[in-house]
Order: sequence, then structure tokens, then C-alpha cells
Amino acid sequence: MLTFSCNYSDKSSTNTELTTEQQLHSVIDKYQKFNDSKSPFSKPEIGGNNAHLPDLSAEKLLADHQALTLIYAELSKLDADLLSQSQQINLSVLSYKIKNQLDSYINKEHYMPLTAESGFHAYISSINKRINFKQEQDYIDYISRLNEMPRYFEQQQSWMKKGIEAGITQPKVVLTGFESSIKAFIKDDVTESLYFLPFKSLPKHLSEETRSSLIAKAKQVITNKVIPSYQQYYDFFVNTYVPNARTNIAATSLPNGKNYYANRVAHYSTLTLSADEIHNIGLGEVKRIRAEMEQIIEDVQFGGSFAEFIDFLRTDPQFYATTPEGLLKEASFIAKKMDAKLPSLFKTLPRTPYGVIEVPANIAPKYTTGRYSGPSRNDQAGNYWVNTYRLDRRPLYVLEALTLHEAVPGHHLQGSIAREMKDVPKFRTKTYISAFGEGWGLYSEYLGVEAGFYQSPYSQFGRLTYEMWRACRLVVDTGMHAKGWTRAEAMSYLADNTALSLHNVKTEIDRYISWPAQALSYKLGELTIKKLRKKAETQLVENFDLREFHDKLLENGSMPLSMLEQVINGYIDNKKNVD
Repeated sequence: MLTFSCNYSDKSSTNTELTTEQQLHSVIDKYQKFNDSKSPFSKPEIGGNNAHLPDLSAEKLLADHQALTLIYAELSKLDADLLSQSQQINLSVLSYKIKNQLDSYINKEHYMPLTAESGFHAYISSINKRINFKQEQDYIDYISRLNEMPRYFEQQQSWMKKGIEAGITQPKVVLTGFESSIKAFIKDDVTESLYFLPFKSLPKHLSEETRSSLIAKAKQVITNKVIPSYQQYYDFFVNTYVPNARTNIAATSLPNGKNYYANRVAHYSTLTLSADEIHNIGLGEVKRIRAEMEQIIEDVQFGGSFAEFIDFLRTDPQFYATTPEGLLKEASFIAKKMDAKLPSLFKTLPRTPYGVIEVPANIAPKYTTGRYSGPSRNDQAGNYWVNTYRLDRRPLYVLEALTLHEAVPGHHLQGSIAREMKDVPKFRTKTYISAFGEGWGLYSEYLGVEAGFYQSPYSQFGRLTYEMWRACRLVVDTGMHAKGWTRAEAMSYLADNTALSLHNVKTEIDRYISWPAQALSYKLGELTIKKLRKKAETQLVENFDLREFHDKLLENGSMPLSMLEQVINGYIDNKKNVD
């Protein structure tokens, strides 16, 4: 049974409004029950579904799609105008969430369970974080899950084979080196396997006999089921998938590709913008940011061209850490420095802590420069991942911007506030909408200016190169997927306009190719947030409170940008009336 507030903000609500709200609650109930039963990861039960992996059979996926279709049909009949704002947010977020699940099935995205960065083989390795290992049954459930690995891997490969038949694969060019991320899981010594990790520190309250038995069973299942599953997938990937992968990089080259890309643009932007409109917004932002970057080059009296300054930043040893520990310590220092600034920017802060760790070695070579990973359970912290692979490609001058984006006040703060929301449906605390979250992340980089960061002109240039990076995404993503750009053209555009290392340029472009339109969410989200802030500052004047504004932005969690505009416009109107 869901537990969320049924208090209505309008005490004079009519029966029609109450009926609509009750109907919404009924649909939310249906969705939650469906979601809880959809996957063993949704609502794990010790000794029950906690012992299983998701069923990816055609029958199960079709049944799930049909069930969701019925729920969405009910949701679509509701009149948002008859709901309070809090319930409008519920309706908006749930509609967005379900529509994407339906679109994913229709677009056959399960035919491609991988991107240039990672794939199902890496995602499933996190199952040891989904179980709170305390009692014997937890380990028994985990071993049972490992026993299902061959079935799970076979189902994924079956869909990839259908993808080959249908021409729905990742482009061959972005898959170079991807096999190493699979091979990393194939260990001669099973005790070195990531899957064996829970058995290296068994609870002391378990008897010696029980611990020995669990360790023996774990070694057996990893040896006979887990590692062979990875080996089979490695062979399939190298010998079958890559040779048969498509050669065109554009999403529009896929079956029904134009509609697919338009669908992804709408999903990741949450706005009614065409690819051409987004492309032009990107060109305008690139021009504006480039002028600011040129000014810094003039201010430091470099005496060379933009390209020569970029080469200087990419090659001078002063801008690079010499050890992984050095890079992690520098990132940690920046994060801690911002922790102390948070009270000046926010009234409400989350309780969940975070750590700073390196990107796992098995995915680091093709992984982005940094990322935030939220906790899988309530007894875990979030983690800011820093990529320490190829230190000569991880410049320190962008580390402030990266840290503020991924840790605080970026993803950790925003995501933790969302997870800690009270009196909202369960799905609200677990929903991440890229345009909102990534828009906030990029806006957080800008907040560093107001918090006293970027004191060095090189660090300021680093912030601008990160903003330029996101502006370029609008250009290269739409360029490659809708306007016929080649991979080389996109790489040149990104390399010529940012101080990103050439290694990062390659991994980023391959990411955009394999994950169409996701890259659009950052800059479009940030522009929307800045637009709303400017409106609030202009209309509220001396009554504008930045800390209060930030709280209003974040207090309701992720939502489509159109809904966010309604929320902030309502806040502005209410504050004007009160003041």
C-alpha cells in the first residue's frame, strides 16, 4: 500500500477535483504494484525473488508492455487542470516515466543492451550491492542469482541476435576495445572475481562450517556459471556481433530511424524542440562561450592562437596529476571545499553522505571522465567516480567543474534530496529525468563562480570548456543523427572548440553515437533553469532569495522541464502576492 499525502492544497475542492485525484491515486497504486512485480530488483524479498535475476523472455517483455499500456491509457484520461500542483507533478512524472518504458519496447531498445561505454554485462555485476549481506539466507539468495547468470546472458544475447537480423545494432566503429570490458570479468582465480567479493568478509556470527560451505558454493557457481557466461558473451561479441554491426553511425539509419531520433529528442529534452532548432541553439551558445574563452587567452597574455592555447593545456605537465591517488585527493579537496559553501546556497541539505572513488578499472578505458553513482540501498553512501585511467588525459583545470557537477551541489545533492522526499509516491524518489538532473549538474558548475571557485584563469577556462563541451553536444548530436555529419567531423568540432583531451573527445563522441539525444539534456536543462532564475530575479527584485529559489527547484525531485516551469512560475506568483 502506498503511503503518500492526500492533503489537498485547495480546501474548497469540488467533488470533481477529488474524484480526479482519487483516480490518479488508483492509477499510481496499479503502477506501483506492477513495478514491484516486474523485476526482482524492484521489491526484493529475502528467500523469495531476491534469489532471482530479471526474466527477459519475449513473453515477459510483451506481458509487461501490455500491462503498462493499460495503465498509461488510464493515466492519459485524467485532466491535470483538476489536480493540485503536487498531484500534477505526480501525473507529469509518471506519464513521462511510463511513456518512455512503452517507447523503449516499441523502439526495440532491448535489441541493443549496450552503449559504447558499458552494457548489461557490467550493469549486472552490481547485484552484490543490491543485497544487504547479514544472514546466511542473503548469501544463499546471492548464489541462486549467480546460478541464473547463464539464462540471463543467453536472453540478452538472443535479443542482440534479433538486433543483427533487424539491423538494430550499435555502430561497429564505437565498439573498438569494448570487448576488454567483458574480458575483465573472466578470471583464472575465482577469488579475484568481483562476484566473489561478498565472501571475503563473511559475518562472524556464522559458524565456520557455514562459512566454508558458502565459500565452496560460491567458488563453484562462479567457476561453472558466471565466468563461462562472460566467456560465451565475449566470443559472441567478438565473432558475431561486431562483424555484423551496422556501419552507419546515425540513429536515423536505424529502421524507423527518423521517428526514433525525434522520439529520443523529445524524451531527453522534455521540450517541443526540433533537431534543427536544437542545433541552432547549440551554434549560438558555442559562439557566446568561445568569445569568453578567447578573452581569458588574451587576459593571460598567452600570445598564441586558440588552437595553440588548447595544445598548451593538453600537453603541459603542470595541469596533470602524476598518480591516481593525487587526482582523487585533489577531487576530494574540491568536494570538501564546496561542502562548506552549501549552506550559503541552500536552506535544505540532504542527510546522505558521499565518497570519492575511482572508476572501476574494467570500464575505465572507454568511460567518461567522471560520474555520480547513487546508493543502491539505504545503508550506502553515494559515490563520485573519478576516472584515473590515462592520467595525462585527465586535466586538473577541469576538475573543479567536474566535481561540482557530479558531487555537490550537483548530482549527489539533487539526487539525495529527491531520494529523501517524504509523502510522495515511491516512484517519485526513484525517478531521474535527464533534462532536469543534467541541467542542474551544469547549472551547479556555474554556481561555483558565485561560491568563489575558479580563481585561476586556467580553472575558469576549464569551466568554460566544460560548458562549451555541453553546447557542442547540441551541435554534434543533432549533426550526426539528423544532419549527416560523420564521426570525424563531430570529433573535429568538439576538439577544435574545447580543451578536452583527444582521448576524451573520442570516448565522448562514441558515447553520443551509441546513446542518441541523451547529450542534449545538459545544456537545454541548464538554459531552462537559468531562464527561470532570471525571471524570478527580475520579478521579485529585492524579495528574491537564492537559497529559497534553489530549494524550490529541488524539493520535488526530477520532473519534465515543462512541469518545472509551472512550479517556478507558481512560486513567483505566490511570493509576489504574499510580499
